[in-house]
Amino acid sequence: MRLPRPVVPDEDSFSSRLRSPTVSARLGVVVGVCFGTAFVTGLISHYAQVRDQPVPFPVGPVWGYRVTQGLHVISGTAAIPLLLVKLWSVFPKLFARPPRRIGLLVIEAAERVSIAVLVGAAITELATGVANVAQWYAWDFNFRRSHFALAWIAIGAMVAHIAVKLPVIRAALGVDPDADDAPDAAVTGMTRRGLLRMAWAGSAVAVLATGFGTVRGLGRVSVLAARSRDEAEGLPVNRSAVDAGVTASATSTAYRLVVSRDSREVALTREQLLALPQHTEVLPIACVEGWSVDGRWTGPRIRDLLDLVDAPSGSDVVVRSLQQRGPDRVTTLQGNFADDERTLLALALNGEPLALDHGFPARVIAPNRPGALQTKWVAALEVAT
Repeated sequence: MRLPRPVVPDEDSFSSRLRSPTVSARLGVVVGVCFGTAFVTGLISHYAQVRDQPVPFPVGPVWGYRVTQGLHVISGTAAIPLLLVKLWSVFPKLFARPPRRIGLLVIEAAERVSIAVLVGAAITELATGVANVAQWYAWDFNFRRSHFALAWIAIGAMVAHIAVKLPVIRAALGVDPDADDAPDAAVTGMTRRGLLRMAWAGSAVAVLATGFGTVRGLGRVSVLAARSRDEAEGLPVNRSAVDAGVTASATSTAYRLVVSRDSREVALTREQLLALPQHTEVLPIACVEGWSVDGRWTGPRIRDLLDLVDAPSGSDVVVRSLQQRGPDRVTTLQGNFADDERTLLALALNGEPLALDHGFPARVIAPNRPGALQTKWVAALEVAT
């Protein structure tokens, strides 16, 4: 018995009336806005973490980084359901028969390759971004550098795709989504406008369910958030003292903070740090995962500590942690941050001594700075020369 030959589908094999250029164009515009927002805010976050900055990252406003990184994660999260619906709407295009003329075939092939790059880069960016928020790293490459490089590929492919499809997009945006339904036909089920509304609603639900775990009043609604306020001293913890391997060294009576410049060096116990003039600042911890929480921090100013070794104004400071491993074991505090009167070596949080997981015996806290650079368990401040 001869089996029937399998039928290879073509573009016309997909008959859902919900698919149309107007649906794809409208979804594409919003996905483009989300990706553009994520790209710009991602550049800001990446630059804030670069050690050698040609132009110093600003110390204000104090809420600047929390807003840009919050927008980064929210826009990326919002793009996920929209991108899925967008890909569904254009899926039949994969089965369109290629043209026979060589010139048109080359153009078609180039366009499909660019779309493959765009889709692959977009999905990878969103998937690894979600994994980073959850702090689940199933790869060996450096996330920050790879995420940054792939962002340029994704945004470049998106711009090229928009340039090629601009006439189609402009024409589709000028048409009502349901305009080509026969006016005298009874339309049952979901309309194209209804599909779009469902996509907008799905995007809003995804953002609300994941992006506001640390926002007072919204934490209970944000049921899928990776972080919440219900932790030690009201602040989430990305890395505990146990994970960092500092439990013994941070609580040892032998602890000393070493402040040094060239051959000059001062070693201070925690008690001696507490004896210095103490200052209190309300500053946010704002992390690359998108969450941020205000804290009332108390401790001596970094500038006052640098004055103990006569460090010149504007000096960069190398901050070393007690932790023996991890990418943020050694950070650089740029001169404008070190000199700012709001930058503290915090010894207390919200009126209580620092919890071990929040950096006891001392941590750096500065305005408008990524949380990963607000070094915990500080062992040394070395004036760069």
